[in-house]
Amino acid sequence: MKKHNIFKVILITLALFMVLTWIFPSAIFQSAYDEQGRIQMGIFDIFTYQNTSLSYFGQISLFVLLIGGFYGLLNKTGAYRRMLDSLAKKFKGKEWLALTIIMILFAVLTSVCGLQMGLLIFFPFVISLTLLMGYSKLAAISVTVGSTLVGLMGTTFATTTTNVLVQYLSLEVLDGIWAKVIILVVGLILLILNVLKFGKKQNVKEEKDKDDFLPAAVKSTAKGKTKKIWPLVVVFDVILLIMILSFISWNGAFGLTIFDEATNAVTGFKLFGFPIFGKLLGTTLNSFGYWSIGELGTVLLVAIIALKFIYKIKWDDAIDGFVEGAKKALLPAVIIILIYSGLVITTYHPFQLVIYKAILEITKGFNVFTAGIVALLAGLFNVEPSYAFQSVIPYLASIVTDTKLYPLIATMFQSLYGVVMLVVPTSVLLMISLAYLKVSYKDWIQYSWKLFLELIVVLFIVFTVLMLI
Repeated sequence: MKKHNIFKVILITLALFMVLTWIFPSAIFQSAYDEQGRIQMGIFDIFTYQNTSLSYFGQISLFVLLIGGFYGLLNKTGAYRRMLDSLAKKFKGKEWLALTIIMILFAVLTSVCGLQMGLLIFFPFVISLTLLMGYSKLAAISVTVGSTLVGLMGTTFATTTTNVLVQYLSLEVLDGIWAKVIILVVGLILLILNVLKFGKKQNVKEEKDKDDFLPAAVKSTAKGKTKKIWPLVVVFDVILLIMILSFISWNGAFGLTIFDEATNAVTGFKLFGFPIFGKLLGTTLNSFGYWSIGELGTVLLVAIIALKFIYKIKWDDAIDGFVEGAKKALLPAVIIILIYSGLVITTYHPFQLVIYKAILEITKGFNVFTAGIVALLAGLFNVEPSYAFQSVIPYLASIVTDTKLYPLIATMFQSLYGVVMLVVPTSVLLMISLAYLKVSYKDWIQYSWKLFLELIVVLFIVFTVLMLI
């Protein structure tokens, strides 16, 4: 792999965005299409936009650094590698089953809860397990990133992902639900088949550095004692449970207010007239259903402290482990800021709508294929789904007068956004995973293009059928 490959790909992408600001005029839609002329990006804007990216999206980088520190501490427990070895041994000869279960779990959690960024907590664990089972690094990326993006394609109840679509198209959560479920199931089947077919063990022979991504094996102590695994398993399970409960849109998707009421009761409880829990937990605490990675970071920090005491790790060793892990996550953290700088460019210089308008006007009325191309481009230009949808959906809704098409439009944009994130250099999950595993962007494209095309073909078949119904 050529050195700094991922950095180069991202920088070339940002340079392309900069050039596009000089080629296309800017346009916005606020009740009417308004073209504003060219708003060119200058050289000194580059550094300003890095600051903007860090200001608005720096918490994501901080979250990734915290995940790195978490795994650095796990390496000090003496139980993490034993847990991985134990799982690999239990599934020996049935590795396909383990990977299938993981892919289904990741996809469903993303579809129902909108956990595409939160699942980063488990990426290093699943990557290590996949490698330990004898699969390639490319297969490990497919298992983690691929399954998460398939879940994003088939988003069902994760209203935090689709709120822009619901708002501008005046939809309900259950509108088009069966089409979304079909996309989720078919996408999972294609992903699983591709991973099991192209991620087989013989591919690993070409990856001499795979041991660099596995925790070091821990020898028994002088007395022959080994660290117990079950406390670590419990911590992982608790983190996963909290993630699920806190990210499901209880009120927005299911109309349940139990967690809102419980949070208000806890934070409002007064002891001798003093709101003790409200002060201890802080004023920024959200009820389950409204959490973000900020709250997950706090949970991860508590888990780190808990593991330090459970496994009786010395403070110096715990800090050393945390720092070592955070250093490994530094490159992905920087990449996140760079990718989000691209979002700042396309937001401050809104040339996208000009391109979308030209494509949509190629055909008269709504057309599945021109709208599909626009949806794919929106994913390229916008790393965040809400920004991608907002860049074109208001305008599209103004020119498509048949509201019966709105569920189809919503399904198209959310699913095509998910699939394009499998290959574009503005995909955070993809690019930080490639950087972490030291896999070149070219190698990933050569590995994943078949899956990408299969998913595209299936999606457009689904869209065409929905259009005809």
